[in-house]
Amino acid sequence: MNRMILIVAPLMLVLGLAGGYWLARVDRAEVHRNLPMEKSGERKILFYRSPMDPSVTSPVPAKDAMGMDYVPVYSDDGSSDEPAGTVNIDAAVVQQIAVRTAKVLRSTLFHTVRAVGRVTYDEELMVHLHPKIEGWIEHLYVDKTGQWVQKDTDLLSIYSPQLVASQQEYLLALNNLKVLEKSPIEDIRRGAEELVRSSRERLRLLDVPAHQIHELERARKIRKSLHIHAPASGIVMKIGAREGQYVTPATEIYMIADLHRVWVYADVYEYELPWVKENDPVKMRLAGIPGKVFKGHVAYIYPYAEAKTRTIKVRLIFENPELLLKPEMFAEVTIYASKQVNAIVIPSEAIIRSGTRAQVFVVRGPGKFEPRQVELGMFSNGKVAVLKGLNEGEEVVTSAQFLIDSESKLREATAKMMEPTGSMQKPAMRKQGEMQHDE
Repeated sequence: MNRMILIVAPLMLVLGLAGGYWLARVDRAEVHRNLPMEKSGERKILFYRSPMDPSVTSPVPAKDAMGMDYVPVYSDDGSSDEPAGTVNIDAAVVQQIAVRTAKVLRSTLFHTVRAVGRVTYDEELMVHLHPKIEGWIEHLYVDKTGQWVQKDTDLLSIYSPQLVASQQEYLLALNNLKVLEKSPIEDIRRGAEELVRSSRERLRLLDVPAHQIHELERARKIRKSLHIHAPASGIVMKIGAREGQYVTPATEIYMIADLHRVWVYADVYEYELPWVKENDPVKMRLAGIPGKVFKGHVAYIYPYAEAKTRTIKVRLIFENPELLLKPEMFAEVTIYASKQVNAIVIPSEAIIRSGTRAQVFVVRGPGKFEPRQVELGMFSNGKVAVLKGLNEGEEVVTSAQFLIDSESKLREATAKMMEPTGSMQKPAMRKQGEMQHDE
């Protein structure tokens, strides 16, 4: 009898302890299950998930193998009417991570293109002077490069047998006209007048100055050498002949450039080319002329790119009345490119790039942020035009969006792995129930 009591007593003690532990577990589960519904206005807990593996869930509070509490999943965490990845953050956390936002505006987008420019001659104001006759240079009146010459200034004197012969023909025509001008035969008078006109025109076409032709008519004396005058005002950039040198029409004896207007070549990168248009205003500064700002405009955009630099050459025009701009000077050029009117504009720091996609976070409410993919246009001075994805008046996040993005990706991944009524949740719950049963 005593032996039986010794066996039954410990067994009853073990059964009592086990029953008490089971009742305590059931009571605790009932308390946690009913706790969210006790106070109106609190969020309803749907289930609990493992902090280390979101695919492992439980209908009641639990701990994982490492002793960490499961995280509750509420009914308003990613409701069905919200886009995937929408994030809900407590107001205190929003303030702690310094979330800043900006309004989506519709405005005019300007752009400035900065480039390095090189000053050169205006090709339309350059003169390459060649003689129209063969002969010898007798005297150079302008013999130094860099000299400024006015139009019709005497440049040199040249002896040419062709000019001498042309003068003789003109004098003979004049004398012939003087004899025949009173002839009663009209054809004879007309022929003499035509001979004078053709002889004078030949001298003019050979660049004999008008005052020398008048002197020849007055004095009736042939001049051995004749002057060649400057055809335009400008600076002598090149002298191709010296005194005593034999020249032909192939000889470039002078190159004269008018620097009162200059060209500037600037190289523009490909991604900035869509902004630049002809007649856009330009400002230019040079290290050699401190404090001076030159104003010009875009005259021409060349239709090809440079093979080595992958840039496009742009020709700019500047007035140079004081002759401060000199060929081959380098300058800093700012092109105020054409404006894009009525564009949807946001700060460029709001953009999150992920591979080939661009994304922003749109504020849907206090502490609620929706990820949204956008199509971008042109960038300008910290602003970017949005072609698709945003509407005027919406609000986007401009700081701490990378922290929000990491939480959004976690929410989206969890939502994909776990649906409230999906097939993945039930096996996970059964797995957790089996684990609890094993305990």
